[in-house]
Amino acid sequence: MSKTSSEAKAALPRNVVVLSWVSFFADTASEMLYPVFPIFVTQTLGASAAILGLIEGVAEGTASIGMAVSGRLADRFRRRPMIALGYGISAVAKPLIGLARAWPMALVGRFIDRAGKGIRDSPRDAVLATDVAKKTRGRAFGVQRAMDTAGAVAGPLLGLALYEALGHRIRPLFFVAIIPGVISVALVALVREQPRKPATRERHGEAPERRRTATASLRLIPARYWRLLSVLAIFNLANFSDSLLILRAKEVGLAFASVILVYALFNASYAALSVPAGIVSDRVPRRVVYATGLLVFAATYIGLGLTSSAAWVWVLFAVYGAYWALTDGVGRAWIADLLPAELAGTGLGFYQGVVGVCVLAAGVWAGLAWDGNGRLPLLISGVATGVLALGLLTVGKALDRQDSKVAAG
Repeated sequence: MSKTSSEAKAALPRNVVVLSWVSFFADTASEMLYPVFPIFVTQTLGASAAILGLIEGVAEGTASIGMAVSGRLADRFRRRPMIALGYGISAVAKPLIGLARAWPMALVGRFIDRAGKGIRDSPRDAVLATDVAKKTRGRAFGVQRAMDTAGAVAGPLLGLALYEALGHRIRPLFFVAIIPGVISVALVALVREQPRKPATRERHGEAPERRRTATASLRLIPARYWRLLSVLAIFNLANFSDSLLILRAKEVGLAFASVILVYALFNASYAALSVPAGIVSDRVPRRVVYATGLLVFAATYIGLGLTSSAAWVWVLFAVYGAYWALTDGVGRAWIADLLPAELAGTGLGFYQGVVGVCVLAAGVWAGLAWDGNGRLPLLISGVATGVLALGLLTVGKALDRQDSKVAAG
């Protein structure tokens, strides 16, 4: 076997491949419903954009706060059962939304669905982070995000086909979605956990401590992690749910089928660019890749805020996929780079938890400010994110120097 092929195999161990397929089927189930959910809530159930923003903010906030808790548990207990439990809860939650006759029940269904996500994502990401070396971590997360997003292409297209076949009824989709969800749970059985050591700190002239309290072990997380987390939290205060972007697409003039297709286009762009973005982030500072993604985000939001043309929505959603490719997996890899392996779950969980609280706040303020067409919140978010991106590119080099010192150590 050549050196190149050996490196490729090392970059994609068994768990990366298995969890990528788990993500594919789970996201096929979720994304079969995600683009129709805003329409279901605002038209079928008669709720307002503010209610939609509240539902999505609560849902995503629940998921991310759950990730903070499950991340901590993932460093103490076996991760595979937590992953299976999380995917299982999300699978059975989807029919509950289909049974909703008023928006509060839809909120409950979304809450349960995202609680499952909160249970599973941190243990899954911890397995990914600890199974690969830092030099290939960007690629590994990129592959997982690409497969996850490939499901987000297959799901909407499958949902649209079923919508047409079932006489333009939305509710049956929530019941069909349980099938790929169950497949994802079954695949988790193929995950193989590596033995882990408890968190320890070695001091000069001393043996590693055998046991540490929860508070003490958190001290092993370096200060640069918390500084980076603060920067990413600021951005996510402007990063409201994509459900509101789907609502904006409909407001601009896209019909139901076009909304589904433009969302699939967005995910196709995201999936196609995730692996290249991850590979690039293994070769240049992740800060640069992430900041570039924020610039794409800013351009997309400003464009969606200004346009009144349905044709431009197609272009902007395709560009928006590049933002996710440049930030989602790259951000997780960036965070994981700053963590000791024995606290990967804790650190990644805290990251997701902070992001979730900020997304919750963003969903609430954006929904309240929507005022019929969404121009104002889109423009505010776009301009604020553009400023932050330029700051990362121009004054964020200190983060790179800190990371280089860690790598050298």
